[in-house]
Amino acid sequence: MKDLKASDVMVRPVIAAKKNAQVRDVALQFLNGLYSGMPVTDQDGSVIGVITELDILGAVLAGKELVKITAGEIMTKKPATADVDTPLTDIVKIMEEKNIIRLPITADGKLVGIVARCDILATLIEPEFATYM
Repeated sequence: MKDLKASDVMVRPVIAAKKNAQVRDVALQFLNGLYSGMPVTDQDGSVIGVITELDILGAVLAGKELVKITAGEIMTKKPATADVDTPLTDIVKIMEEKNIIRLPITADGKLVGIVARCDILATLIEPEFATYM
């Protein structure tokens, strides 16, 4: 793991919401994509936030209607990100310190990928299973 960088394990393409995306549409994307959060970007592709299922559930608990609010209204602003050249060990430390599941990956300040904890685990594990038909 010491020699691996973000670019070695990041998933791309990465789906991101624009800040004016309707939260209902973001929730549908989560259900269709089988993930629980995504970056929010500005028009230039810079990461300006992250929106998660918990953000959406919190909005619902606060009495907000998902069709009347945007990702920009409920996202976590100024999220942690990492550059494509960030060592994987540093990414794990960031995830641990911030208690986050996924970390947007940038190049020249623009979103280019995402690394989730499961992506790191998948890179480290050589399974001892086989499927026979």
